[in-house]
Amino acid sequence: MIIDGVFSGGGIKGYGLVGALQELEEQGFVFHRTAGTSAGSIIAAFVAAGYTGKEMEKLFLDIDLSGLLDKRRGLLPIPLAKWLLVYWKLGLYKGNALEAWVADKLAERNVVTFKDVRPKSLRIITSDITNGKLVVLPDDLPNYGIDPSTFPVAKAVRMSCSIPYFFEPVKLDVGKSKFLFVDGGVLSNFPMWLFNSDHVRKERPVIGLRLSVDEIWKPHEVDNAVELFSALFKTMKDAHDARYISKKHVHNIVFIPMKGISAMDFNLNDEKKGELMNRGRQCTKEFLKKWNY
Repeated sequence: MIIDGVFSGGGIKGYGLVGALQELEEQGFVFHRTAGTSAGSIIAAFVAAGYTGKEMEKLFLDIDLSGLLDKRRGLLPIPLAKWLLVYWKLGLYKGNALEAWVADKLAERNVVTFKDVRPKSLRIITSDITNGKLVVLPDDLPNYGIDPSTFPVAKAVRMSCSIPYFFEPVKLDVGKSKFLFVDGGVLSNFPMWLFNSDHVRKERPVIGLRLSVDEIWKPHEVDNAVELFSALFKTMKDAHDARYISKKHVHNIVFIPMKGISAMDFNLNDEKKGELMNRGRQCTKEFLKKWNY
């Protein structure tokens, strides 16, 4: 069956998406269009480039996650240096290594810019913090005076994966204007609305793969400053998506529980990677048993 697929953000938890993808492929599903945020943007881009779930498993098992954390060398004591990096560079890590890895893997499938993927087959979410708005790539690139056919897919993925304060924001210089982009999850961590909402004509079945702690959105308990910050950030991530995902859309979503897993655990061992992928497979298998498109 030909479907459209949406992949949520979740950092390192994205291993669960690989397992879910494998199960869908084994059951005969083929993706016509994909969309994703953050970790989900990597999966969406690789699918658009022609990678299978099995091939992605090898890529994600072989990669040295710690190698994606490209630190700067400094002469100051480490604790102070970290705070200065956040203050001056707006992130602990540059993000160049992540972009280079994605670019290298896409190039192996002859994908460099958006002209190398089928038109409208890939959409990536990022957040323009200069203008305070959600951006869909490559669709919104003309608004910045950029020709989508010349824009690197790996750059778009990096923009979507730039977790605030963890990776540096991506800077785009367009003429005399400068724009900063961060993780798409800040404004839309699960862009199901792109293909499946009351305001978008549904062209084919849509399945969303959502890395989640809970299967439904629960009220936040806010009793102290830390919980307030957590609730504020979660609201930014989920409020936009919750507006579009009504009860009639929930039955098209595979919820993959990730409670207790840190999105930024770049020391994940192979056993844990395999466990997360298996979790994605099992949740998708259970979903398909009762899915009625």
